[in-house]
Amino acid sequence: MGKTKLDLRERVFARGLSYPSDPELLMLVLGSGTKALPVEEIAYKMMDAIDLCGGENLVDAFLKIPGVGLGKALAVSAALEFGRRRAAHLNAVINQPYDLLPFVKQYAFKSSEHFIAVSLSGAREIISQKVVALGNSNSAIINPREVFFDAVQARASAVILVHNHPSGNVSPSDDDIDATKRLCAAADILGISVLDHIIITKNEYFSFKEHNLLKEAA
Repeated sequence: MGKTKLDLRERVFARGLSYPSDPELLMLVLGSGTKALPVEEIAYKMMDAIDLCGGENLVDAFLKIPGVGLGKALAVSAALEFGRRRAAHLNAVINQPYDLLPFVKQYAFKSSEHFIAVSLSGAREIISQKVVALGNSNSAIINPREVFFDAVQARASAVILVHNHPSGNVSPSDDDIDATKRLCAAADILGISVLDHIIITKNEYFSFKEHNLLKEAA
């Protein structure tokens, strides 16, 4: 049984996390089975519980499976919740800056600058969200190629730029304004609209669009 688990890990390491089936992903989270039930069987029983519960009372459902203790039940439930939260932004419609805040708010608590590009469809639905630059506590070096790479690949019609200010001062710096101008110019060449540039802190946000520092999207 240990060899099966080792083989799975080796295959996933070689081929990536898109390779394993859903039960095999659960096997990786579980790590091991018990004397009574091999990890494969526990994973399939958990899949049945997930399908039947639809996300409700999963921990209780998992605990009814022989060989599943509180640790394994919580580990799998937490992994599922983490995945749900990370995917929650996909297809969300962004009409106003504050519509995006719930999906990027976690970066406001970072101790260094994170620059995020959010790609949107023509219907203003989120296609992807990616950290495209990391910096120190004061700034991040922004490369237009990195900022728009995912948007071009996904054939997005627009992007919203977001970055945090660890200092807590939500006002844009001169560098922020200059970087925004450069990125808007690059976006024009690519045929992509920059709908907004939002600066976030733990308690506030600043929208370039709301303060008329960003031209209206065509």
